[in-house]
Amino acid sequence: MFHMLTCFNLKPKHSIEEFQRSLDEYTAHMHDLDLVESHSPIGLRQKDTILDTDDERKQQYFMIMHFRDREQSDKAVTYIKSLEEPAKSLHTNAYSKTQNLIFISWEDIE
Repeated sequence: MFHMLTCFNLKPKHSIEEFQRSLDEYTAHMHDLDLVESHSPIGLRQKDTILDTDDERKQQYFMIMHFRDREQSDKAVTYIKSLEEPAKSLHTNAYSKTQNLIFISWEDIE
């Protein structure tokens, strides 16, 4: 599988519940088009443990998008960049609630 980790903070005046709802709508649409498999639950960073050694990033929240393979991920990116509706609105609705985004992608070693 191919994955994309998103590290982010919420913009002021937005709740994690709002973001979760909009992310679910966006992911469902992309899944219906066979452009994503799923996303993980949203995680809240636990900076006060010795297990968190990343001093460079200050983001509070994390989630992972799961793709069948790199090809599916690339097709999803192409679709998003096309600015077609409803993907444009759904993508904007979800990610406009966030700030300080960092993306990291990887493929499972089998």
